[in-house]
Amino acid sequence: MTTLGFQGQGRVGWLPPALGGGGAASSCPAVQEGSVPPPTQLVDPSPEVDPPAMSKAAPAKKPAAAAPPPGCTLDINDPQVQRAAIRIQASYRGHRGKPLWTEWGRGRGIWCRRSRAVSWDLWALSRLSDRSRKELREKGPPRVLEPLKDVVLIEGSAAKLTCRISAFPDPFIRWSKDGKELRDGPKYRYVFEDPDVVALVVRDGELADLGQYSINVTNPFGQCSDSARILVEVPAKIQKGPDNTKARKGATVTLTAEIMGEPAPDVGWTKDGEDIEEDDRVFFEIGSTTTTLTIRRATPEDSGKYEVYVENSLGMDQSFARVDVA
Repeated sequence: MTTLGFQGQGRVGWLPPALGGGGAASSCPAVQEGSVPPPTQLVDPSPEVDPPAMSKAAPAKKPAAAAPPPGCTLDINDPQVQRAAIRIQASYRGHRGKPLWTEWGRGRGIWCRRSRAVSWDLWALSRLSDRSRKELREKGPPRVLEPLKDVVLIEGSAAKLTCRISAFPDPFIRWSKDGKELRDGPKYRYVFEDPDVVALVVRDGELADLGQYSINVTNPFGQCSDSARILVEVPAKIQKGPDNTKARKGATVTLTAEIMGEPAPDVGWTKDGEDIEEDDRVFFEIGSTTTTLTIRRATPEDSGKYEVYVENSLGMDQSFARVDVA
């Protein structure tokens, strides 16, 4: 019969002869990928795990435990054993106490018997996994394993900043933008993709989301942090065009439009379809959010149809206004 054991921090668990194991004289045949070894039951060796009573009969006296055969123990310092223990815990969390009528672990070299005792086997295995995982991870300050990277956010879409960390005990995570803490909610979502990956999702992207984002990771042993930028791309647009204007001869006329875009758009003005040639009387100014055309000492010849246009690599927009000078 095949035996299964765990070895770590002075504890060794295996299937003794009385429960169907091979005892000290038994060999432990290797389980090949895809093969079906003889069915076994997993026994939790830890005294802190007490299996539920299966009957009211007085338990039989257990023989003295013998040393497991060579090759039938698992070293919990082996990274493969660590990953397997974590997978066991994740796969069967929530199945405690439920009868399972299926074999588990094909190809991994670990099997549970098809029987009504399978639920107990899995529960015991889960307890071993819980304990092993805690023992395997060293307590200490959190560390950044994969740093944040700059992300480009298109207006109206979502962006995600992802960071891989190592921390035990489990840390407290805090995200901030330009030094101001971000609350988990409809706009900003804290995401935990697996035990080591955390992310921030920024929804409904807009130009105001441009900035420096930081993550701060804290546990009782210390803290670490990292930061990256969200670069917002917004098609050039005119949010509010200039108004139609009537003016008297000699007055100063101004036409103003509200603009936006990232990268910053190119801006131009035309009159009756022709580009305006600037001088000290007719000129336009471009700010971060507005552009203004100024006409000093207006004359009737300045009357006409004026157009303002904006353009960047993501798009263009235009708006028109009528000027009448009398």
